[in-house]
Amino acid sequence: MDHDHYSDEYILDILRSVKTIALTGASPNPARPSNGVMGYLLSRGYEVVPVNPGQVGKRIQGQEVFGHLTDVPVPVDMVDVFRASNYLSEVVDEALAMNPRPKVIWAQLGVRDDAAAAKAEAAGIKVVMDRCPAIEYPRLIG
Repeated sequence: MDHDHYSDEYILDILRSVKTIALTGASPNPARPSNGVMGYLLSRGYEVVPVNPGQVGKRIQGQEVFGHLTDVPVPVDMVDVFRASNYLSEVVDEALAMNPRPKVIWAQLGVRDDAAAAKAEAAGIKVVMDRCPAIEYPRLIG
């Protein structure tokens, strides 16, 4: 897949089909982008599960925090990645270990690793990189 350009239909299909999102790199700090995006996604009706090993057992935006993707007790449709690009491969590996696997891995603005994306896609997972669902949602859905 060409990760330099995504069709609006590709992004829209993801935003409309996803219900549960695991947000890696979730921060309790309201000044952090991950916190704001999590709040936005919750306000749009998504179930968002924060994942951050340093915040396990605490709550972010009212949601219980888990340490790893494989600790999340509910099936996840999408993994939203608020981690640096050099961690994306590790996140993909953890997503591949989930049962069931997520349908989508979405890497936030500035996050890109083409080899990690290829690994996820080879396993049947859709990938979006260097985009933010909190920007794409209002642009495409309103």
